[in-house]
Amino acid sequence: MRIFKTLQIAIATSFLCVPATAKNITLTKDALMDKIKGGWAGQVIGCTYGGPTEFKYNSRIIEDDVKLRWDNELIKEYYDKWQGLYDDIYMDLTFVQVFEDKGLDAPIEDFANAFAHAGYPLWHANQSARYNIMNGIMPPASGHWHNNPHADDIDFQIEADYAGLMSPGMPQAALHYTDGIGHMMCHGDGWYGGVYVATMYSLAFVKKDIQQVVREGLKAIPEQTSYYKCMSDVIRWYDENPTNWKATWKLIQDKWGTAENCPDGLYSEFNIDAKINSAYVIMGLLYGNGDYTQTIHVSTRCGQDSDCNPSTAAGILGTLIGYENIPLTWKNCLPPVENRNFAHTSISLKKAYDLSFKHALEVISRNGGKVAKDKVRIKQQPVTAARYEESFEGMAAYKTVDLQNKPIDKLGEISFEGCGLVVRGNLQADDANYVGMVDVYIDGQKVKTMSLPADGHKRSNDLYWNFGLQEGKHTLKFVRTNCQDNVRTTVHNMVLYKKKQKQ
Repeated sequence: MRIFKTLQIAIATSFLCVPATAKNITLTKDALMDKIKGGWAGQVIGCTYGGPTEFKYNSRIIEDDVKLRWDNELIKEYYDKWQGLYDDIYMDLTFVQVFEDKGLDAPIEDFANAFAHAGYPLWHANQSARYNIMNGIMPPASGHWHNNPHADDIDFQIEADYAGLMSPGMPQAALHYTDGIGHMMCHGDGWYGGVYVATMYSLAFVKKDIQQVVREGLKAIPEQTSYYKCMSDVIRWYDENPTNWKATWKLIQDKWGTAENCPDGLYSEFNIDAKINSAYVIMGLLYGNGDYTQTIHVSTRCGQDSDCNPSTAAGILGTLIGYENIPLTWKNCLPPVENRNFAHTSISLKKAYDLSFKHALEVISRNGGKVAKDKVRIKQQPVTAARYEESFEGMAAYKTVDLQNKPIDKLGEISFEGCGLVVRGNLQADDANYVGMVDVYIDGQKVKTMSLPADGHKRSNDLYWNFGLQEGKHTLKFVRTNCQDNVRTTVHNMVLYKKKQKQ
């Protein structure tokens, strides 16, 4: 457990390092609120526009002949019929509510419990974190790749907006507010996606140019990481060809388009890794170059998570230009829903504006700024790099073994080779309260008993995972210990990992 104790100490001591010569910037309170409104409104707009395309265009561009609807009734229709579309917004609001209820120094356990027991459905890194928390594995262990095979997925990237919106012009504060929460469900690239997004939001309050926001924001990411290298490639290819985003998309796809770690995306067109989706966010910002419509257009039509990516891009640009400067074409549909609560929350869009404004004033005061009657003076902070960390360090997925959707009971003993594995599958039962118990044997020795709830809210994303094996040949066997009628188990495949070759 030493790794987690060290990480907890780092979280507690990472804040803050601001030079005495830091530049002050003054904003009226009206201007500050306008930018916060632009950030939240942008998220709703981008999410709504890209919603129908989410993960329907994987590893391919959404070409211009695919017409996407936009009109003044669209957001209201989604509020009426499919509020689940806005999961990347009501996820943020869980954390905003905890800050409001428990204060800016709320312990991570409060965020973890609010997140794990919220009524909304979750997937990927979020659901794995929920499962971990409900089974006593608390942050940061809940998001660490040892315990979460989805640690590098997009999850925290789409939930980190809150940290930048409460930290105007203070990217070190934004980093601080991503640390504990981000490690609740992610690690490595998964955390860095949220760090970069939060940093860009923070900078958008005090910069005049979106190009500066994207480029300076990347300083928050350690240069030796693959996440940094991917974003650097996007920026470099944009500089080489600033008028043809599709050419840059092709370069990104060729080099970075294959999922590296998510067990669901390996060896397929589906890619929910943070890196590739962050690349599409900044492609929208770079090629949009301050134009709201073009920003949303590009970040959506890059594909993959094509509702979350334009949501993030439109939120960052909305913060930069402010709500009042969002074109009427895009924001005319907001007033009918601004006072309606998001699903699973008691927070409306209007209340989100107010809460983030309130929290921003507190963060400004805490970090050397001043809050007056009609204006604020922000003590700007330089961007500093987050600490280095890497998920799946020293290993790489190398093979997927098809287990033919067999029931667990029919698998028998499986031989495999490597230093790690993830077994993908699911358990279903007529009784939602049923919890399947499965003993796991590696090389003939019982190593774990997996708890597999039939309740989708409490489910485990994966049947079993282990990243701590010695490199070599092994055997795997599952034994169910509480078999019951009307329980169906399905085992899809097994992802195998081996040690990386030293270069």
